[in-house]
Amino acid sequence: MDFENTVRKRRSIRKFTDQIFPEEQLMKAFELAVLAPNSSNIQTWDFHWVKSPEKKAKLVEACLSQSAARTASHLIVATADSSNWKRSQNPLIQWVRSVSAPKQVIAYYEKVVPFSYRSGFFNLLAPFKWIIFNSVGLFRPMMRKPVTARDIQEVAIKSCALACENFVLSITSLGGATCMMEGFDEVRVKRLLKLGRSSRVVMVIAVGYEGERGTWGPQFRLPLNEVVHQH
Repeated sequence: MDFENTVRKRRSIRKFTDQIFPEEQLMKAFELAVLAPNSSNIQTWDFHWVKSPEKKAKLVEACLSQSAARTASHLIVATADSSNWKRSQNPLIQWVRSVSAPKQVIAYYEKVVPFSYRSGFFNLLAPFKWIIFNSVGLFRPMMRKPVTARDIQEVAIKSCALACENFVLSITSLGGATCMMEGFDEVRVKRLLKLGRSSRVVMVIAVGYEGERGTWGPQFRLPLNEVVHQH
C-alpha cells in the first residue's frame, strides 16, 4: 500500500472482527514505530503489549469498556517517561563517539541533555534554567524550554505520539486497523502495569481487523484554509 493510500485508509475503528491480527505483523509494526523521530533521539517512550487475558480484561475496564477496547485483538499502552533519558544517555554517547560525530554533538549528549532533562526536586532548578535561557535569549535566538518538569514531560509525550503515529500507519499498511484511545482511567492503567510516578499514559491503541460499522461515517476534517496558514 503506498503512503497516501495508507494515510487516507487509517481511521479510528470502533469495532473489530473476531479475526486475530497476527503477532508477527504486530512485531513488524513495533519495529517501524521505534523508527519515528524523537526529541534528541532520547527515546523516552515505551509500548506495553498487554497479552495476559486477566490484565487485558482489566485494561478494557480501565478503558471504560468502550467497544474498540472490548473487540480488539490486541491492546497496546503507549507511555512517556521523561526520566527514561538516563537509559539512553550512555548508549547515545558511545554511539556518537563511534561514528566520529562533531565535538559539539558529543558535548550535547554529555552536558546539555542532562541539564535539559533535570528540573530538580520540587522543580528547584526550574527558576535558574528560566533565568539562563531567557538571559541568553536577550542577545540571540534561544530555546526557552524545557524548564519545568511539566515542560520536560511534554517533550516526552510529543515523541511518544510520533511513535504511535508510525505504529498505527504501519498496522494500516499491513492490512489491519487501529483505534488510538484517550478515554481511559490513567490511575488504573498505571496501577495495572505497575508504572512509576513519572510515567504518563499517552494513549491505549486497539489493534485488529475492521468490523461491520467500524466507523460512524465518512471522515470529517476542517477545510485546509482554516488550518493551514501562510505568512
